[in-house]
Amino acid sequence: MIGGDLTEKSLKLHLEGLAGVDAVGLEQRAAALGTRSIKTTSKAWALDTIIELIDLTTLEGADTPGKIRSLVAKAVNPDPSDATTPRVAAVCVYGDMVPHAVSALGGAWSGGTGSGINVAAVATAFPSGRASLAVKIADTSEAVASGADEIDMVIDRGAFLAGNFGLVFDQIVAVKEACRRSDGSFAHLKVILETGELNTYDNVRRASWLAILAGGDFIKTSTGKVSPAATLPVTLLMLEVVRDWHRLTGERIGVKPAGGIRTSKDAIKYLVTVAETVGEEWLSPHLFRFGASSLLNDVLLQRQKMTTGRYSGPDYVTMD
Repeated sequence: MIGGDLTEKSLKLHLEGLAGVDAVGLEQRAAALGTRSIKTTSKAWALDTIIELIDLTTLEGADTPGKIRSLVAKAVNPDPSDATTPRVAAVCVYGDMVPHAVSALGGAWSGGTGSGINVAAVATAFPSGRASLAVKIADTSEAVASGADEIDMVIDRGAFLAGNFGLVFDQIVAVKEACRRSDGSFAHLKVILETGELNTYDNVRRASWLAILAGGDFIKTSTGKVSPAATLPVTLLMLEVVRDWHRLTGERIGVKPAGGIRTSKDAIKYLVTVAETVGEEWLSPHLFRFGASSLLNDVLLQRQKMTTGRYSGPDYVTMD
């Protein structure tokens, strides 16, 4: 497959020829990893790491420029009472909100340099993915031209479930090309599988391989608009695909669980799973993200507890 001519036939042969997922074994390993405990000093590191890996997100029809400015203010300075609090990795918004996010970030904006806070835009008829390829390309190109450092695209789950792997592959390739900036560099492409609609672990594995083969820089679990969203077993499975790809090619692909991760306790389970599956090297914004809105609040409250010895009320953090 690697370096070959990826036809519909060859994609089917490869993806349908992948070994079936041992569902019981996968879920048992995820459950075991979720029971790991960490000590106080490690917990402090974990909380700061979680913040640094967050894509702080608002994806509502009622989003306004003012709400984007508030989101950005929180991303830049998550806890005004503690100057040691790290910044988040990115803010994630709809494409038409990208210019407002870029403007609000000012000098804190990464601007494609990899240093600073990135602006991620959902695209390709998010969250359904039900649009023509021309619309998806236009959606992506406009967001990149407006300053998006990252594009979170959704695959056509209907086409995938119907076995039209070549169509899904070609669309990812086309969207990847639409991520090209005027200087020839590319915005990073995160490919959302919407695992809650893929029905089986086998399909999640196939979709993960498909997204990577087509050129995705990240594979992402969910839009956050479908239940179930991110789960630990599904994320573990995607990390295993990324691990296997790295062993084959030496290329590092990122993973982003999104939706439903609301507490630091749950997020720490994901950190452990990453470290045990692909290694601590992946605990970097370049290779792992949390797609979240309310998670940051809980992490800030936990950090304050470690500093003061008592829990603050929710009024001590900005609410979403």
